[in-house]
Amino acid sequence: MNLTYAEVGGSLQEELPAHYNHLRVRVPVGPPQVYANAVQAVLSWRMHSRAGLFVDAEIARPGLRVTGRLGHPRFGMPVVCEVVAVVDEPNRAGFAYGTVAGHPECGEEAFLVVVRDGQTWLEVVAFSRPAAWYARLAGPVVPLIQRAYARRLGRVLRALVAER
Repeated sequence: MNLTYAEVGGSLQEELPAHYNHLRVRVPVGPPQVYANAVQAVLSWRMHSRAGLFVDAEIARPGLRVTGRLGHPRFGMPVVCEVVAVVDEPNRAGFAYGTVAGHPECGEEAFLVVVRDGQTWLEVVAFSRPAAWYARLAGPVVPLIQRAYARRLGRVLRALVAER
């Protein structure tokens, strides 16, 4: 299986690739002191699992193939992605993954924890377009669902770091 798009790493760039739907969501997570815990929750897939994308995977690293299941850990719809980059900077960390054959969308999504303006944020950045017939059929609803899910990830991450 190969990635289904050419613009690998594009979700980590300031300007997202043309000819895709774009998503940029930034959600406050807490004070700068929660940064390390937030990064760990993102890289270990705890944020995703708590939000309903059940992932049985190790820590995110480039080349890691991940099968997530939407809805139910055993019976949900499987979606396969590959981690294409891991970011590890003093005030910015996380990863980006891209779609592989069989995924209902074509594109890439980044999940970044950022300290800026005296606050820790979750930034979700994506570019995508429908790949499967049912994703095309859903049309304009898909970007709305993606935006709602990105906001949910932020709320989940805020709750995870508050537990520690």
